[in-house]
Amino acid sequence: MPSSTAVIVAPARRLRGRLRVPGDKSISHRYALLAALADGQSTLTNFSSGADCRSTLACLRRLGVEIQHTNPAAGTLTLMGRGIGCLSSPSETLDAGNSGTTIRLMAGVVAGHPFSSRFIGDASLSSRPMRRVIHPLERMGARIDATDGHAPLTVHGARLQAIAHQPEVPSAQIKSAVLLAGLHAEGTTSVREPAATRDHTERALVAFGGTVSVDGLTVSVTGGQRLSGRGLSVPGDFSSAAFWLVAAAAIPGSRIEIEGVGLNPTRTPLLDVLRRFGARVDVRLDAADGGEPQGTVVVEHDRILPLEIRPEEIPGLID
Repeated sequence: MPSSTAVIVAPARRLRGRLRVPGDKSISHRYALLAALADGQSTLTNFSSGADCRSTLACLRRLGVEIQHTNPAAGTLTLMGRGIGCLSSPSETLDAGNSGTTIRLMAGVVAGHPFSSRFIGDASLSSRPMRRVIHPLERMGARIDATDGHAPLTVHGARLQAIAHQPEVPSAQIKSAVLLAGLHAEGTTSVREPAATRDHTERALVAFGGTVSVDGLTVSVTGGQRLSGRGLSVPGDFSSAAFWLVAAAAIPGSRIEIEGVGLNPTRTPLLDVLRRFGARVDVRLDAADGGEPQGTVVVEHDRILPLEIRPEEIPGLID
């Protein structure tokens, strides 16, 4: 038996420095999927190297998408898009690993293709509910086999019809799956949410040349539109930044500056919470590549105040 090694971690007296965080996982998934559906080549930089996004790339390869890592150190890859409805029938099972985003969004993509796709995942993913994505896709015309509402899923693609979907629970993944299926459907597909969720899919669709209609809590896409390959940079992941920002706010003498981080308003309510907590928070917007704002966030400890987080704030604080 190998001997175990004990590691002792002492509390930090303070945190000070400047850093960058890896590419945003949520945006990386969506850029890869839309690049695969676009016409022509796309080049994505700062693409997330996480296991979930690797699962999405592996599934796209098995659907016939040519992907090359042209500069792995910079997270740069190129994808040769196949166009809407032109993915290839997979000869092998599509393994989503532990990624709920992969299986749910890709179910929406393949639902409009004239072949069957079987998705599997690890034990954790196989325990997560899938009925919320199965129901709207079957309403659109696809047929989906599942194991008591869980993965493995077999999506039997079909000619899809547009629907107006009103999910009972707000979910950016379900919204995105229905919108991606809507690109392959006849007519205009809409999703009316009970509460606003992340809008990365809507922004990404526009970045790839698509048209999206947003009216309050209702998002709509029309089938038959074409997307075009693009060169896009993925902003830094605010989820990864959150740990550093909270630590800087809580530990006296701390000051953390994070560059190139995503500043999408649906992801950053934490910054207002840290201000109420007593931290000094400074935000500088540098760019909005692909419709996704990004910039520099500086959090500095000042004082610690009593803090109440209200129930309606929780969806914006899942990072």
